[in-house]
Amino acid sequence: MRRDVFQAIADPTRREIINIVARQSLNLNAVAGNFQISRPAISKHIKILTECGLIVIKQQGRERYCEANLKSLSEVSQWIEQYRTFWTKKLDALEDFLNKEAAASKKTVNKQTRTKSSKKLKRK
Repeated sequence: MRRDVFQAIADPTRREIINIVARQSLNLNAVAGNFQISRPAISKHIKILTECGLIVIKQQGRERYCEANLKSLSEVSQWIEQYRTFWTKKLDALEDFLNKEAAASKKTVNKQTRTKSSKKLKRK
């Protein structure tokens, strides 16, 4: 089964594993020690992460160490960028609209205030 980076980061445990091994290379037992779930469950998560290319397993003697390969996250970054651009434009347009509405409202209030003031002056 072909897995992709989006499947890998969909799970909070896998995201936390990525965070942990991004700071330092750890063996499987050390990674599992950071969680309240079984070592076999952690091994399954790590298998998915390696299939997606987010973690590389390196053998050092009898130990297997997990290292992060964050280059694979560029696919996610590129996907997110298109939506960031879209929403930035939409929010900028909303800000312009609200500023124009506020300016128009302020002009109306000032005009009404001047009209009331001039009526008071005429009465005196």
